[in-house]
Amino acid sequence: MAARDEQQSLVDEEDEEDEDVLSGHMSPLCDPRHLLHRILVLVFMCFLGFGSYFCYDNPAALQTQVIQDMSLNTASFMQLYAWYSWPNVVLCFLGGFLLDRVFGIRLGTVIFALFVLIGQIIFAAGALANHFWLMNLGRFVFGIGGESLAVAQNTYAVNWFKGKELNLVFGLQLSMARLGSTVNMNVIGWVYGRIQSLTGSAGHSTLGITLMIAASTCLFSLICALVLGFLDRRAEKILKKEQGKTGEVIKLTDVKDFSFSLWLIFIICVAYYVAIFPFIGLGQVFFIEKFDFTTVQARAINSIVYIISAPASPLLGFLVDRTGRNVLWVLLAVITTLLSHMMLAFTFWNPWIAMCLLGLSYSLLACALWPMVAFVVPEHQLGTAYGFMQSIQNLGLAVMSMAAGSILDNKGYLFLEVFFIACLCMALLAVVLLYLYDYYTEGELNLSASTRARRLKSEDVQRLRVHQQTVDDLEHLKPLSPFSLRNRYLSRLGVQMPDHCSPHLSSLAYRSLLK
Repeated sequence: MAARDEQQSLVDEEDEEDEDVLSGHMSPLCDPRHLLHRILVLVFMCFLGFGSYFCYDNPAALQTQVIQDMSLNTASFMQLYAWYSWPNVVLCFLGGFLLDRVFGIRLGTVIFALFVLIGQIIFAAGALANHFWLMNLGRFVFGIGGESLAVAQNTYAVNWFKGKELNLVFGLQLSMARLGSTVNMNVIGWVYGRIQSLTGSAGHSTLGITLMIAASTCLFSLICALVLGFLDRRAEKILKKEQGKTGEVIKLTDVKDFSFSLWLIFIICVAYYVAIFPFIGLGQVFFIEKFDFTTVQARAINSIVYIISAPASPLLGFLVDRTGRNVLWVLLAVITTLLSHMMLAFTFWNPWIAMCLLGLSYSLLACALWPMVAFVVPEHQLGTAYGFMQSIQNLGLAVMSMAAGSILDNKGYLFLEVFFIACLCMALLAVVLLYLYDYYTEGELNLSASTRARRLKSEDVQRLRVHQQTVDDLEHLKPLSPFSLRNRYLSRLGVQMPDHCSPHLSSLAYRSLLK
């Protein structure tokens, strides 16, 4: 009896809460329908990935310290990035499935944020214990949560924001992610210096303490995941809406149907990004050795790619949307990136010029390349195509990170830059082939925005015509009613039928009314 009364009181409380919403008595900050409340949700949404992006480039910001304190060569150092990428070769296919079918968006977000936190703690513990294998294990666990947490973040965005708001939200999320990377590049080295001055010496213990302090940002992201889960659960109860889903549908059998254009896009993606992220991972020492930068200056210039991409990505994305011509924009991005690496490799010009150009090129390519997948793949294969693209990107980054470390150990930075230039030349060749193939097959990758819109409109009209024709055909194929069958049978026997019973005359009368 007591349980029944308690259940009834809970139902009454829910009804009262719903009535408050409907009557407008709820505070705007607490009303899930109000803009103020959604801005509050957006704040937690943006900070959800802050810890992940802050800690991802901890090795790059502490390159010298990690190599010295753990007694590593560069090849071993780059394994820290490779071990992050290995789990995402598979998880890119499974992340959306786990969020949709197994955990749900709220629990899944908390679990992946927990993986990020635990991975960073294991990474720091490995430094404290002076066990490099434990640091690699920590990066592996960190990688399990990192990419899937980004999928969860996007799912929350789609669930809470619609239409034009969504573009702004994605831009803000990307800017916050770049902010996390930038703060890491410029702050974590200072934290290491403060710990060193307090303890009186450098070493693996100082490194471990620094990385453990960095884990506090992952704890903050976990708290944001818990708050988001609470707010989303509350909104679901008040607004009677369903829990958000990623919408990804992944079928590995779709790979055999991928077009030649899509495979060229995959090649561009891998060949381009392996010349960006490994370079940033090894860039700090490069600027110190070649350009005689101080450690602070090297950290600042190494982070400029992320600083520029934060405001540039939304602006360049708007530009690409308005103009179209995606292949030409990708071509421009690859050429300017190639010029940036050539300036860094073969000249002693001010490296700020090359790095600023690299930041703009990196932002432009992301805005122009990734949307092209939707132009060459049917909607039901998009999940598989994007999952496969992220998978081979992580595979390429894992392999090329270790290769870059080995080249640097054996040949030096000049040969490493030549290696990056060779990768970009491969990307450039793939872009040219994509342009020619799209031109001769009359594809839409390089159409202007207006032409693409007209083609899309004509396709919609044609689809409606086909649909209407199908409906008309089905109408003709409908079985006759027993009354109609009896009348047709009597007509064939020569029986004189009244006009209102003649199917042929009735249809003529109906057509005359339409004129």
